[in-house]
Amino acid sequence: MADITPKIGAYISIAKTSLQAVFDNLKAAGFTLIGPTLGDSAIECAEITQTTDLPIGWTQVQEAGTYRLQRRSDQAYFGYAVGPHSWKRYLYPPTLKLYTVDHQNGGFTVTPATPATPQYAFIGVRPCDMHAIAIQDRVFLHNGFQETDYKARRQRAFILAVNCTEPGSTCFCASMGTGPQIETGFDLALTEIPEIFLLEIGSELGREMLTGVDWWHAGAFELQTARQALTAARSHMGRQLDISALPNLLYQNLEHPRWDQVANRCLSCANCTQVCPTCFCSDVKDVSDLQNQQAERVRVWDSCFNLDFSHVHGGNIRPTNRARYRQWLTHKLASWVDQFGTLGCVGCGRCITWCPASIDLTEEISAIREEGTR
Repeated sequence: MADITPKIGAYISIAKTSLQAVFDNLKAAGFTLIGPTLGDSAIECAEITQTTDLPIGWTQVQEAGTYRLQRRSDQAYFGYAVGPHSWKRYLYPPTLKLYTVDHQNGGFTVTPATPATPQYAFIGVRPCDMHAIAIQDRVFLHNGFQETDYKARRQRAFILAVNCTEPGSTCFCASMGTGPQIETGFDLALTEIPEIFLLEIGSELGREMLTGVDWWHAGAFELQTARQALTAARSHMGRQLDISALPNLLYQNLEHPRWDQVANRCLSCANCTQVCPTCFCSDVKDVSDLQNQQAERVRVWDSCFNLDFSHVHGGNIRPTNRARYRQWLTHKLASWVDQFGTLGCVGCGRCITWCPASIDLTEEISAIREEGTR
């Protein structure tokens, strides 16, 4: 039925081999495809061109402070949970040049950076990460100001989402209401079931990318199989987090002894904030060349776990691990609501997996809740 394009909101089915035709349409439309691929001992996001670049037949085993790749017994295209990278690194890059200053003829010339805005097609966006993008939209687009680089990248992005049927051991998106099924914000959303992909069309652009792709209307069996897979995923989350009474639970326990216990383990390494898909702290650096003829002002990712981040005139307002961890967790699950009207956590579990000290925020919240207000 490739001669007829399905309608927005329709559910269709395609053979797995037909996904390459979608990729080809995206490339022909000028998109650079960014998707999951086998990287340095992890499933990472990088530029891809073919479906064979995907980590077909691979999964991962995750636990607190642990990540390793593992072969699957089948050839699933998306049979894994999230890796260390999120789409934040492409919408809000770790390094962004703001302007250049040149020293010439006894004076200075300031040249604003005007880089070309990339046109990305994000392949394999999970529901938790789609919610994370929506949270960053609030931060950068709908909070009284607009971050121009983020806006330009976001407006040009195509999102091919993947419903999550195999959550990892550190996932808790069901607790956060952010998965495992994607609801809005996508151009195309697929659910992988044996032998085929079930596709939901979310936008006119998504519909256009199906031109020439062989498809058929999804049948009752295919829809039921997908529903059952998502229901099973909700009941097999590796972690749970009770978010009732938040943010007051944290506001009422700012002096709880649990903060001292976690501080004794925390290395203040900032891993959790670097892998988090919603954290947005940044710094501005000035870098000059060796002859002091040119300097660049660059925005870089920062972290509230870095000691200098909380240094103000007269001293440091968070000089201890205790203060910095408390700041991070209470911001993520309490004051974020006051600022942006939503929790800052989407339950992806990355901060748990990539913490070298195996600190688990679901355990920390549970401990504070069970021990009562202090």
